[in-house]
Amino acid sequence: MNPKSQAFNQITQAEDYFAFFELSYDPQFLDVNRLHILQKFSQLIREKGVENPNMDDDATFNHYRDLLQTAYSLFQTSSPLEQKLFKVFKDKPKNVVMLSDIGVE
Repeated sequence: MNPKSQAFNQITQAEDYFAFFELSYDPQFLDVNRLHILQKFSQLIREKGVENPNMDDDATFNHYRDLLQTAYSLFQTSSPLEQKLFKVFKDKPKNVVMLSDIGVE
């Protein structure tokens, strides 16, 4: 594995991803939305990424950079609630009857 790919695989903090890809960000915005941004970045990688990326390849590096920028930009224009990235937003509660499901006779 090349050095740039090793560095990418060891990143754990949102700020480190932005530094690695040399992207600017608003620290306050990132503090509030970090989990959602990283989750969306991960989702985009699964959908549009390359398995075992070679970060020394400029095209791959730029592709992943664009994916992170896309994830960041998404939360500047929409809310985490609108994106519903996490399981808690996707699963319907069990043993609950929604008021909208109740009909009036």
